[in-house]
Amino acid sequence: MSGHVIISHGLNSGPDATKATALAQACDLLGWSCERPDYRDLDATLPPLGDVVGRIERLRNLAAGVNGPVVLAGSSMGAFISAQVSLQLPVRGLFLMAPPISLEGYEMRLQTAAVPLSIVHGWHDELIPADDVAQWAKHHQARICLVNDDHRLGAHVDFCAQQFALFLGSLS
Repeated sequence: MSGHVIISHGLNSGPDATKATALAQACDLLGWSCERPDYRDLDATLPPLGDVVGRIERLRNLAAGVNGPVVLAGSSMGAFISAQVSLQLPVRGLFLMAPPISLEGYEMRLQTAAVPLSIVHGWHDELIPADDVAQWAKHHQARICLVNDDHRLGAHVDFCAQQFALFLGSLS
Protein backbone atom coordinates (compact mmCIF):
# COMPACT_ATOMS: atom_id res chain seq x y z
CA MET A 1 0.00 0.00 0.00
CA SER A 2 1.12 3.53 -0.67
CA GLY A 3 -0.59 6.84 -0.28
CA HIS A 4 0.15 10.50 0.21
CA VAL A 5 2.34 12.13 2.86
CA ILE A 6 2.14 15.75 3.96
CA ILE A 7 5.39 16.88 5.60
CA SER A 8 5.07 20.01 7.76
CA HIS A 9 8.15 22.05 8.66
CA GLY A 10 8.84 23.64 12.01
CA LEU A 11 8.81 27.26 13.08
CA ASN A 12 11.73 29.27 11.69
CA SER A 13 12.17 26.66 8.99
CA GLY A 14 10.74 25.99 5.54
CA PRO A 15 9.52 23.27 3.19
CA ASP A 16 13.03 22.74 1.80
CA ALA A 17 14.59 22.13 5.23
CA THR A 18 16.96 19.19 5.50
CA LYS A 19 14.63 16.88 7.48
CA ALA A 20 11.62 17.64 5.27
CA THR A 21 13.74 17.00 2.18
CA ALA A 22 15.10 13.73 3.59
CA LEU A 23 11.58 12.51 4.39
CA ALA A 24 10.39 13.49 0.90
CA GLN A 25 13.22 11.43 -0.61
CA ALA A 26 12.12 8.43 1.48
CA CYS A 27 8.58 8.89 0.11
CA ASP A 28 9.91 8.88 -3.44
CA LEU A 29 11.91 5.70 -2.86
CA LEU A 30 8.89 3.91 -1.41
CA GLY A 31 6.38 5.06 -4.02
CA TRP A 32 4.43 7.44 -1.80
CA SER A 33 3.50 10.84 -3.16
CA CYS A 34 4.21 13.76 -0.88
CA GLU A 35 3.95 17.48 -0.50
CA ARG A 36 5.64 20.00 1.74
CA PRO A 37 3.41 23.00 2.46
CA ASP A 38 4.99 26.37 3.16
CA TYR A 39 3.85 27.94 6.44
CA ARG A 40 6.40 30.76 6.54
CA ASP A 41 3.76 33.42 5.83
CA LEU A 42 1.79 32.25 8.89
CA ASP A 43 4.91 31.90 11.01
CA ALA A 44 5.74 35.60 10.41
CA THR A 45 2.51 36.69 12.14
CA LEU A 46 1.45 36.62 15.79
CA PRO A 47 4.86 36.32 17.51
CA PRO A 48 6.39 34.29 19.00
CA LEU A 49 4.75 31.10 17.62
CA GLY A 50 3.08 32.42 14.48
CA ASP A 51 -0.51 31.67 13.50
CA VAL A 52 -0.89 28.16 14.94
CA VAL A 53 -4.62 27.99 14.16
CA GLY A 54 -3.94 29.15 10.60
CA ARG A 55 -1.31 26.40 10.23
CA ILE A 56 -3.80 23.78 11.45
CA GLU A 57 -6.45 25.05 9.02
CA ARG A 58 -4.03 25.02 6.08
CA LEU A 59 -2.91 21.48 6.81
CA ARG A 60 -6.48 20.27 7.39
CA ASN A 61 -7.59 21.75 4.05
CA LEU A 62 -4.68 20.10 2.23
CA ALA A 63 -5.28 16.72 3.87
CA ALA A 64 -9.03 16.90 3.23
CA GLY A 65 -8.34 17.23 -0.50
CA VAL A 66 -6.33 14.01 -0.75
CA ASN A 67 -7.91 10.88 -2.22
CA GLY A 68 -6.61 7.74 -0.52
CA PRO A 69 -4.51 7.11 2.56
CA VAL A 70 -2.83 10.13 4.16
CA VAL A 71 0.15 10.12 6.49
CA LEU A 72 1.10 13.30 8.32
CA ALA A 73 4.70 13.98 9.27
CA GLY A 74 6.25 17.01 10.87
CA SER A 75 9.00 18.52 12.94
CA SER A 76 8.41 20.62 16.06
CA MET A 77 5.49 22.96 15.27
CA GLY A 78 4.87 20.87 12.14
CA ALA A 79 4.58 17.79 14.38
CA PHE A 80 2.16 19.58 16.68
CA ILE A 81 -0.19 20.67 13.90
CA SER A 82 -0.01 17.23 12.27
CA ALA A 83 -1.18 15.69 15.53
CA GLN A 84 -4.02 18.21 15.84
CA VAL A 85 -5.22 17.55 12.29
CA SER A 86 -5.20 13.79 12.94
CA LEU A 87 -8.07 14.44 15.36
CA GLN A 88 -10.12 16.13 12.64
CA LEU A 89 -9.62 13.93 9.58
CA PRO A 90 -8.91 10.24 8.97
CA VAL A 91 -5.16 9.66 8.63
CA ARG A 92 -3.24 6.41 8.24
CA GLY A 93 -0.38 7.37 10.55
CA LEU A 94 1.70 10.09 12.20
CA PHE A 95 5.47 10.57 12.20
CA LEU A 96 6.51 13.27 14.66
CA MET A 97 9.97 14.73 15.19
CA ALA A 98 10.66 16.86 18.30
CA PRO A 99 6.96 17.36 19.07
CA PRO A 100 5.97 19.99 21.63
CA ILE A 101 3.67 18.62 24.34
CA SER A 102 2.05 22.05 24.77
CA LEU A 103 2.35 25.54 23.32
CA GLU A 104 2.83 28.55 25.57
CA GLY A 105 -0.15 30.86 25.26
CA TYR A 106 -2.44 28.18 23.81
CA GLU A 107 -4.90 25.89 25.55
CA MET A 108 -4.05 23.07 23.11
CA ARG A 109 -1.90 20.17 24.20
CA LEU A 110 -0.39 17.46 22.02
CA GLN A 111 -3.14 14.99 21.16
CA THR A 112 -3.36 12.46 18.36
CA ALA A 113 -5.90 10.19 16.79
CA ALA A 114 -5.60 6.50 17.61
CA VAL A 115 -3.41 5.71 14.60
CA PRO A 116 0.09 4.27 14.19
CA LEU A 117 2.47 6.83 15.67
CA SER A 118 6.25 7.12 15.63
CA ILE A 119 8.32 9.81 17.38
CA VAL A 120 11.99 10.80 17.08
CA HIS A 121 13.20 13.19 19.77
CA GLY A 122 16.57 14.46 20.98
CA TRP A 123 17.79 13.72 24.49
CA HIS A 124 19.32 17.20 24.57
CA ASP A 125 16.35 19.11 23.12
CA GLU A 126 16.74 22.59 24.57
CA LEU A 127 13.10 23.59 23.86
CA ILE A 128 11.09 20.45 24.64
CA PRO A 129 12.39 18.24 27.46
CA ALA A 130 12.95 14.65 26.34
CA ASP A 131 11.52 13.35 29.61
CA ASP A 132 8.20 15.10 28.90
CA VAL A 133 7.98 13.57 25.42
CA ALA A 134 8.99 10.12 26.71
CA GLN A 135 6.27 10.28 29.38
CA TRP A 136 3.71 11.41 26.78
CA ALA A 137 4.77 8.58 24.46
CA LYS A 138 4.53 6.03 27.28
CA HIS A 139 1.04 7.19 28.19
CA HIS A 140 -0.05 6.93 24.52
CA GLN A 141 1.89 3.70 23.86
CA ALA A 142 3.69 5.39 20.96
CA ARG A 143 6.89 4.16 19.36
CA ILE A 144 9.68 6.58 20.32
CA CYS A 145 13.36 6.80 19.42
CA LEU A 146 15.40 9.06 21.66
CA VAL A 147 18.69 10.13 20.09
CA ASN A 148 21.82 11.98 21.21
CA ASP A 149 20.86 15.29 19.62
CA ASP A 150 19.22 18.66 20.23
CA HIS A 151 15.90 20.14 19.05
CA ARG A 152 16.91 20.42 15.40
CA LEU A 153 17.96 16.74 15.19
CA GLY A 154 20.66 17.97 12.80
CA ALA A 155 23.01 15.05 13.51
CA HIS A 156 20.18 12.58 12.87
CA VAL A 157 18.62 13.69 9.57
CA ASP A 158 19.45 10.40 7.85
CA PHE A 159 18.31 8.46 10.91
CA CYS A 160 14.97 10.31 10.85
CA ALA A 161 14.56 9.45 7.16
CA GLN A 162 15.40 5.79 7.85
CA GLN A 163 12.90 5.64 10.71
CA PHE A 164 10.31 7.30 8.52
CA ALA A 165 10.90 4.75 5.74
CA LEU A 166 10.47 1.93 8.27
CA PHE A 167 7.31 3.58 9.53
CA LEU A 168 5.83 3.88 6.03
CA GLY A 169 6.78 0.26 5.38
CA SER A 170 4.94 -0.80 8.53
CA LEU A 171 1.75 0.77 7.21
CA SER A 172 1.66 -1.52 4.18
